[in-house]
Amino acid sequence: MADQLGSARRLTTVDRLTGGSKKGVYRLRLDDHASVILYVWAADENFWPASPTVPDDPFTDASGADLFVISHAALTAAGVRVPRLLMLDRGGRYLPSDIALVEDVGDVTLEALMARDPVAAAAPLSALGDSLRRMHTTLGSHYGKLAAISGGEAAQTRCAEDVVADRALGHLDAVATRDARLADAHDRVVAHVRHLRGAVTARQVYGLVHGELGPDHVFVTPANEPALIDIEGLTYFDVEWEHAWLRLRFGDAYPALRPVDLDPHRLEFYRYAQVLSLIEGPLRIAETDFPNRQWMLDLAERNIAKALAPL
Repeated sequence: MADQLGSARRLTTVDRLTGGSKKGVYRLRLDDHASVILYVWAADENFWPASPTVPDDPFTDASGADLFVISHAALTAAGVRVPRLLMLDRGGRYLPSDIALVEDVGDVTLEALMARDPVAAAAPLSALGDSLRRMHTTLGSHYGKLAAISGGEAAQTRCAEDVVADRALGHLDAVATRDARLADAHDRVVAHVRHLRGAVTARQVYGLVHGELGPDHVFVTPANEPALIDIEGLTYFDVEWEHAWLRLRFGDAYPALRPVDLDPHRLEFYRYAQVLSLIEGPLRIAETDFPNRQWMLDLAERNIAKALAPL
């Protein structure tokens, strides 16, 4: 803190913030009532068990300082508000892990504001829609994480919809060993996934998507701006992937985002694939020492019901 913000200011409090499961997030308070946020990308801050890395799957291993830096730059260039990057250390100068200091944009999430005061949330919700349209009309001819694309390492061995289909069936295989209901329904779920995939036509233009953007990943700044966090998963992909998630997370408020034109068949296919993901991921993390295990189990249970409903 002395190096970055001056030796005349004293650090008074370090608070670990809730919600982070892939990196540590801490609020550092100073004696002049200012504060900054510290990100720590360390092995013991990542509660997700290791999973196989698939070269052309842009949604695996979305964590790390390298991904954060390139995603931060891309969103800033697209005119999307993110917390300002104040310092990055990948050389172990301060801690034996990669760290970053970023602007503290406050502790009011769009989710909390929507619940407490929908009228006050209308302006940042609309502004978020503007940001999303800027992202989703920032186009590329390859899908993948930005770092992989810029390094020529974004393998395009399958079309995007086949990546999603294979991910969905992989999630199904994993959860069938953990839940008897999904084991019994395995073949019917496979048939449903293949039916949804069959209705999707080919496309080779991709937009910039956050990947897991909910109202809890948007903070409302004191200037009433929506600021995106947890941006390491930023990737070029079908914008329907983002909107399937946005519809799930924003619920009745989703139309206020004024989405770009979407393919309804691709949207429904991706929605169902995400339901399977929201079973497998929570059940997997619930087997670790993640602090809020029951929340993960409840999330998985809700999505098991959704997965079985159309069969």
